[in-house]
Amino acid sequence: MSKIGTELLNKALHLLGEVIEHSGQPPQHFVVCGGSSLLALQLVSRTATRDVDVLARLEGKQLVQAKPLPDWIIEAAQSVQAELNLPEDWFNTGPADDSFFRWGFPEGIEERLTPISYGDALTISYISRYDQIFFKLYAAADTGPGRHYVDLTELKPTGEELLAAARWTRRQDPSEGFLFVLGQLLKELGHADLVDQV
Repeated sequence: MSKIGTELLNKALHLLGEVIEHSGQPPQHFVVCGGSSLLALQLVSRTATRDVDVLARLEGKQLVQAKPLPDWIIEAAQSVQAELNLPEDWFNTGPADDSFFRWGFPEGIEERLTPISYGDALTISYISRYDQIFFKLYAAADTGPGRHYVDLTELKPTGEELLAAARWTRRQDPSEGFLFVLGQLLKELGHADLVDQV
């Protein structure tokens, strides 16, 4: 089973686009976040990821729920997985949480997307560095130390970016417990001054 580096990511998505095209299904446009987006846009030094995190579908300029993926997309992804020896569930909707659609994505996220075509039948729009900061801060506060925290530090967020991101995460989770963990995280990032502004 291979971890997915930049070259394998491109190969897998091009192959997925070919499978979709040959299936006779309509072209697909997904919005992707996480490690594969960081790799595709070369935003951090990490060299691999284990999956492609589908955040949403893009219809026109609007993000819409991608979960659940239709069976034929899952089958297409499984055929690519078998062909390239990728991790199981390498193409998934893990981050497509209903709360994002209920409480909102970072404002203006659609205008900051970077679309890349993988053939005629598949387009992936990767989220920007600015929006990665929002999702990585949320994930780091939610799951604790680990790759999300490392990615976040490598993105080198400014105080202004962290404050905007922190206020957004509070819309996703307004609990006192989350606020406490978020405050500790901001202090670890060297921005204790922001805690009282969240």
